[in-house]
Amino acid sequence: MRTPGSPIPPPWTDLFAPLVAGAVDDLMVIAQIGQSLDGRIATQSGHSHYINGDEGLDHLHRLRAVVDAVVIGVGTVRSDDPRLTVRRVPGPQPARVIIDPQGRLPPTARVLAADGVRRIVVRAAGVHTPLPPGVETIELRPAAGLLDPAAIVASLAARGLRRILVEGGASTVSRFLAARCLDRMHIIVAPIILGSGAQSFALPPVDRVEQALRPRMRAHILRNDVLFDCDLSHQRVVIGHAKKSM
Repeated sequence: MRTPGSPIPPPWTDLFAPLVAGAVDDLMVIAQIGQSLDGRIATQSGHSHYINGDEGLDHLHRLRAVVDAVVIGVGTVRSDDPRLTVRRVPGPQPARVIIDPQGRLPPTARVLAADGVRRIVVRAAGVHTPLPPGVETIELRPAAGLLDPAAIVASLAARGLRRILVEGGASTVSRFLAARCLDRMHIIVAPIILGSGAQSFALPPVDRVEQALRPRMRAHILRNDVLFDCDLSHQRVVIGHAKKSM
């Protein structure tokens, strides 16, 4: 089992060293999304397996192996039924967290499998649906039917999960980004053009280009894919214990 806050093992330190500690507080929240050249995560029919190549998928599994918890929305569970396990690379298994405000999560979902890994469902207060034995629940007060990303991160941190990966879907990643709850984002771009289909992000519009978010960025080649490592710490809100300036 992973020890929360444990160091990043070599030989991943060059790419993953920024994930060891947050620059804003004592938490680290990273999002990952894989997309086509034209910013699509799936075709018009919803097919997405697999836009990214083997190296991009390996990178995702390495991310899972270096965090304490992986977070996805219930829509991703219902459409893809993922396992969220580390299978493609060596490494420990992270806790699996599903955001399910209205209790739509099927109790037979693979992400809830009793395999010795911690499982947590985040839902709205007062929502009670059957879950398999051993699944933990976090209840939060919703606003307009949605749960506050900062409250989700704070609740996970209170349970010892301080290095968090927001893996999907696009709406969940977009909500964490818009709420300024991300320290970093890894965007893996595959050399493919889908032309139409689901977009990577759905964010509030801006009127002028200078209002756009321009994160500091490093690029890494993953064979045919390109990884954009975006530093969002300059706009991240304080959620945990704030860093003190020297």
